[in-house]
Amino acid sequence: MNLTTPALLFPAISLLLLAYTNRFLVLAQLIRQLKQMESERDQSIIARQLGTLRKRIVLIKRMQATGVLSFLICTVSMFGLFLGANVFGVICFGASLILLSLSLLYSLYEIIISTDAINVELEDFEARHRRGISS
Repeated sequence: MNLTTPALLFPAISLLLLAYTNRFLVLAQLIRQLKQMESERDQSIIARQLGTLRKRIVLIKRMQATGVLSFLICTVSMFGLFLGANVFGVICFGASLILLSLSLLYSLYEIIISTDAINVELEDFEARHRRGISS
């Protein structure tokens, strides 16, 4: 393995971390919007989503942490290869790939949870729509 092999991961990991940051910012904005909701109906929706929101925050933190560690170990791998420590470089590269895979699995789980949260909103919207039609 040469120095350019781990270097191929740099753009991918950078874009992945950017996507994770965007997901975190959207989640933070959603939490701020939920804080503004006041009515009794709104409170029931918030109560249903609090656990999900907390779980998503933890998952995004883990996604970012494993992504950053993958990036760091990939850099260490390149440094090892640069110094001629090929076995060390290959082992670090493998560890970087494992961490990147773990980060992607956290991301997949967070997507599944966020889809469930959207379904809570859809259920509420459908219930309000049915009440509006039957009135």
